[in-house]
Amino acid sequence: MSYLLPSEFATKMVDAGESKLHMATRDVLIRAFMAGAILALAAVFAVTITVQTGSAILGAALFPVGFCMHYLMGFDLLTGVFVLTPLAWLDRRPGVTIERILIHWGKVFCGNLAGALTVAVLMAIVFTYGFATPPDEVGQKIAGIGHARTVGYKEFGAAGMLTILIRGILCNWMVSLGVVGAMISTTVGGKVIAMWMPIMVFFFMGFEHSIVNMFLFPSALMMGGDFSIADYLIWNEIPVVVGNLIGGLSLTGLTLYTTHVRTAPLRDI
Repeated sequence: MSYLLPSEFATKMVDAGESKLHMATRDVLIRAFMAGAILALAAVFAVTITVQTGSAILGAALFPVGFCMHYLMGFDLLTGVFVLTPLAWLDRRPGVTIERILIHWGKVFCGNLAGALTVAVLMAIVFTYGFATPPDEVGQKIAGIGHARTVGYKEFGAAGMLTILIRGILCNWMVSLGVVGAMISTTVGGKVIAMWMPIMVFFFMGFEHSIVNMFLFPSALMMGGDFSIADYLIWNEIPVVVGNLIGGLSLTGLTLYTTHVRTAPLRDI
């Protein structure tokens, strides 16, 4: 599968982060919109499979289809730029500043949100025949997920908030490994295999992905989910974004950069 050495793909991570930060705003928004939309559709796909087959592992095994599609098309998720762009700053690439990184994150967030919300509206129409009937079985399942993963955490107070944060951290540890996985091979097949494994793990384990949630929770609200927008923001989206940032940057980005780009000198025997 034309495997690249860690020292080679770690440098590609830094190059990718620098390239994204110099991208035109128009392109950032378009690529982020499409990434959010494709990942949202993949979430619908996975939930539909789970409902129709009764097999959660089958839904999780096929969810990575969406991640692979968006990455091979060169689109961007917030969870990916959380990992890559700070590395360009650490590597002192020209023109890369903290301000530029934060602005880029904001643009990608807005694009991902717009894409995910678009699919949420479209699928709510599909599930309810244009809001003329109650949601079908898949729609009801999504509404239930929205309640369980907002109010369900809220019931446990601080312990619930800690749980959300940790699930967010673990999620982007796996998702960022998928992002990096696409860089370890020069063939499409190799990229897909390397992306597939960690994405399947995160989805089956029920970890919290901020972009998937941008679809799930607004969609659940449209279909009668028993929670509020404030519940969604406070008891899911905001802590999940923070957890995704911590997990992706600390457990993948910084570790690979430190040991494979800024490798310590060899010890004398």
